[in-house]
Amino acid sequence: MKLQKSLYTCAKGVISVTSSSAVGEHRRGGGSGRIRNADLAAVLHCAVREAMQRLNAVSAAVYLLDEDHAELRVAMIGGSPPSFFTLPGRMGLDAPYTSTRALTSGKPAVLVDPDPADPDQQHVPPYPYVALSVPVTDADRRFGALTVLRLETRGTYRAAERTDLQEIGNELATALAGLAESGAAIAAGPTPMLVPVGSDADTSICTPGWGVSGVPGSAGTSLMYPLRRLGDLLNQATTRDDIVGAARYCVMSPFRAQALVLASAGEGRLWVLGHSGASSGMVRTLHGTGLDARTPAAEAIRGRPLFISDSRSTAADLGWSDGESHAEAYLPLIGDTQITDLPFAGSRRVVGVCCMSFRESRGFPPEERAVLSMMAGLLGAAVERVELSMKQHAVAEYLQRQFLPPTLCELPRMTTTARYRPATVTSKVGGDWYDVIKLPGERMVLVVGDVEGHAMESAAVMGQVRTAVAAYAAEGHRPAAVIERTDRLLAELGTDLLVTCCVVALDTADGMVEVALAGHPEPLVQRPDGSIATLEAPANVPLGITVRDAYRGREHTLEPGSVLMLYSNGLIDWNVADPGDGAQALLSSGSRERGADLEQLADHLITDVSCPQQRRDDAVLLLARYEGAIGEGAPRTGDLQIQQRDLQGVKAARSFVDDRLGAWGLGQMSDALQLIASEIVTNALIHAGSDVDIRLRAFADLVRLEVRDSDSNPPVPSPLALREEENTEAEHGRGLLIVEALAGSWNSSPNGRGKTVSVEVPIPEV
Repeated sequence: MKLQKSLYTCAKGVISVTSSSAVGEHRRGGGSGRIRNADLAAVLHCAVREAMQRLNAVSAAVYLLDEDHAELRVAMIGGSPPSFFTLPGRMGLDAPYTSTRALTSGKPAVLVDPDPADPDQQHVPPYPYVALSVPVTDADRRFGALTVLRLETRGTYRAAERTDLQEIGNELATALAGLAESGAAIAAGPTPMLVPVGSDADTSICTPGWGVSGVPGSAGTSLMYPLRRLGDLLNQATTRDDIVGAARYCVMSPFRAQALVLASAGEGRLWVLGHSGASSGMVRTLHGTGLDARTPAAEAIRGRPLFISDSRSTAADLGWSDGESHAEAYLPLIGDTQITDLPFAGSRRVVGVCCMSFRESRGFPPEERAVLSMMAGLLGAAVERVELSMKQHAVAEYLQRQFLPPTLCELPRMTTTARYRPATVTSKVGGDWYDVIKLPGERMVLVVGDVEGHAMESAAVMGQVRTAVAAYAAEGHRPAAVIERTDRLLAELGTDLLVTCCVVALDTADGMVEVALAGHPEPLVQRPDGSIATLEAPANVPLGITVRDAYRGREHTLEPGSVLMLYSNGLIDWNVADPGDGAQALLSSGSRERGADLEQLADHLITDVSCPQQRRDDAVLLLARYEGAIGEGAPRTGDLQIQQRDLQGVKAARSFVDDRLGAWGLGQMSDALQLIASEIVTNALIHAGSDVDIRLRAFADLVRLEVRDSDSNPPVPSPLALREEENTEAEHGRGLLIVEALAGSWNSSPNGRGKTVSVEVPIPEV
């Protein structure tokens, strides 16, 4: 009871400091909210101060649950730098922090070193603090957690200290429950309130709306907290979305903006990189705007920030107006690159602009402008770094894809498909490849290989080895001989890189298959009954290791309906103990129904490997389905290639479909499939800008149409009601809506050099 009374007494004292201003706010219509906020801040402040004093802590913090009770957010931190900057701003309830453990368990939790050192090693943790957290809950409600930090040199927390902190947490919960009953919102603000230690703290910064009123130094310290957090998040950012997310959390939310847009400058115009909040109107205004236009964003891109307290007051001067009164801020994003040929921004290059809109008119005190300008500097450096990394990655990926075959050969009784996924932990080019070589006599050679490393030399060696393997296979050599001759050629090239590969030769006339390896994983086969087996062959040694008589192969026989799977190590999760077992488990995860459709099976396998953050190596997947010897019941096939700029391409596609279906006795399906083919081919010719391959296959119960092009981006239907902003990635026209209406469904599958759009139409019963 004594502690509870002290919390309320402390709160009353803090409130009295701001009572006159609160009355003024009330007379202007906002008083009750101001007083309730002051009550919450005062109660939290007293609990934090009490916890620091009684436990002799360097820092203390109160975390409160968000509205969805999905995460904890820090509401107030007491202490001094750098201790309170080490406390996370928010955390999921499953995060391994003492605060979440205390709340979920209902018991005090102490930080335990997750990586203790060996006895003979000196261990220095990253932060020299020991954390103790207790839950802040009452009988009816969970509010959050109270956490303190103490220097590790003082040892762990004694039982009495845990009891003291839990007592403070219990009384804080009682005080918060009383505030909740009076109608106060118990939630953390967009940025935590920071309370420095000592009465001699700097009071030169008194920005309204930050920190705890009446506490010296709290406003200025709280104002700096999101700047520090922004730097931490941007150091980890690798994509534009990461940068936008950091800006939303550390810039937009703390400053209570209703909209935020990041735009880059290029080719004399502004291009939107990302946006958040009610930003659709701002996006439409900014995207594609010339840098010489008389707009606030164009003014800011010249290197000086622009703060508009009331948009109507400056609209006439700038030559623009949106008819509404609100505040806006336009901050130049200045990168790290030093240049000397620009007449503005000194010697630093302006890479873009950060635009913010506020719901009402507001001022921008000097402290806020200073912090916003520092934030813009961090954002500019991050945008420049990520944009450069994306360009390097795009060049590397383009080079890698150019070494892959543009199309895959097929035989009437053998269908193939492939997938290539680059590593996500590096922007450099890799050395994985696949190939399908068609030979006379209904024979086919399948190849998958991997050159070590991620560098230009890896890509160059891969291109040379792939060419050599294809040439020797086309001459009719058996797989082991192909690998041996390629090994000799690689030795003459003088590279130190090792190469692994798998070569499989298949005769579709009798199902005989021969496998030869060069240190590569063995291919797998999924039999018609769904069982998975390995096509065993001597492992041999990788290419580049000169050994006499090093390569031998082994023959097998395939059953009709079998699916072959060739792959590189990147397809298997990196932490699997046995890659071979991992590959078998991966293939078995695909149902037998997926095996009938190689595109769906390949999509399932390539996406079921791991999350993108875990792809440490390039991944190649090559699938082939063996239908059996040619004879009664064989699927009827046909293919057509349309040149990139063939003005008669769509007409040729319609004639091809009509001729094939007529020859197969399926003329009743011609009108619908002609229309489907023409719409898909039109989209491919317009948007892919490449040659287009059409493949038509008639089975006993359905006809399958495949259209392949070199654009990996999937086609997107464009409903008539779609807003302009949401329609930026949609196909022009409504062709895919026609395809959906006629076929019911369609599938788009990206591969190493583009995508395949496929449609299956059932054959109507006679």
